[in-house]
Amino acid sequence: MADYRNFASENPERLAKAIERGIPKSLRGMMWQLMSASHDPELEVTYQQLLKESSPQEKAIQRDLGRTFPRHEYFMDGQGVGQENLFNVLKAYSLYDTEVGYCQGLCFVVAILLLNMPDEEAFCLLVRLMKSYDLRGHFLPEMPGLQLRLYQFDRLVEELLPVLHVHFLRQGVKSSMYCSQWFLTMFSYYFPLEVVFRIYDNVLASGIEAIFAFSIMLLQKNEEALLTLKFDEILAFMKTRMFEQYVDRDAKLETLNALNDDAASMSGRSLSNDGTIGVTYLVDQFVQEALSLKITPFMLDVYAHEHEDFVRTRDAHMAETDELRNSVRQLTAKVKTLEDTIAQKDEEHCEMVKELVMNRIGYEELERELVRYKLLYAEAVHENADREATTSQRYSSLSLR
Repeated sequence: MADYRNFASENPERLAKAIERGIPKSLRGMMWQLMSASHDPELEVTYQQLLKESSPQEKAIQRDLGRTFPRHEYFMDGQGVGQENLFNVLKAYSLYDTEVGYCQGLCFVVAILLLNMPDEEAFCLLVRLMKSYDLRGHFLPEMPGLQLRLYQFDRLVEELLPVLHVHFLRQGVKSSMYCSQWFLTMFSYYFPLEVVFRIYDNVLASGIEAIFAFSIMLLQKNEEALLTLKFDEILAFMKTRMFEQYVDRDAKLETLNALNDDAASMSGRSLSNDGTIGVTYLVDQFVQEALSLKITPFMLDVYAHEHEDFVRTRDAHMAETDELRNSVRQLTAKVKTLEDTIAQKDEEHCEMVKELVMNRIGYEELERELVRYKLLYAEAVHENADREATTSQRYSSLSLR
């Protein structure tokens, strides 16, 4: 640790084996900072300045504080230093990286850091994890990094556990239903803290891709049980029973006997994520089995390129779909305009027809009136002719006399 960079460059295999065996608890926080090169005095000053500001994410952060390891002694007191430091780091980061702000799950990542180092160092390591380890992509809007990890994870399951892959497909179980939480919280939501610390050891030493080995090993270890379960049972199993295969049965029996006798020393027992003394886990075995999996960078690169092609095709399809929707929307608007025009023309046509009919009716009435006047005129002419004839006869009679 006194000359970490030189030692790491000259003894990489020796260092990797030492990390695989587990970093001593008393040195873990310092080693994490050395492995990640997160120590940054200027960033610590920035952190102190950010603490003086207010964040629009404060209410969301406050809601999640009490849900983060609520029974762990460091975090259980709502007014204690644990929740205060957790709030400070999360608030400062929401101001430092406004595009990410605050996202659920981030509180568990920060809590693990705070259990191993002071808050200003935890902030610096969080920034390092987000930027250099690409954890930021898990918390950005639309979570592009998480989508990539889930795709790579699905391809690894298909490649390494084909029978389980088919079973999940038949049961409708998607990796996003259980694995999203593993990756977002770096396994800290359900898993024992001693296990989580060892996962962090390897992630900080090897990169974020180390999470795949631990994820696949958990499925492989529980494959036989998972193949017998249905959809709801699988999801419930994922939440509570995934680490049962690594429970140290002998140590558990000893612990129970010690508790019953109320006399045994409990030093060296693993802590569960609620902070209570719980069962002992075969953590070394889990780490060794996970790291023994043949997951190569080449495989992950191939899957990453596949995902890029998939995203490119999907985005092109979505763009084409949006273009078609816009065209349909425009054509629909034109059709609506034409329909309105036709309706207006129809209304005008009806008015014209109505006016024509009324004119015809008026014309027919005029014709009938003209016929009546013609008849009256004819009668008047006849009467006048008769009157003239009568008058002529009278004149003729008088002349003869």
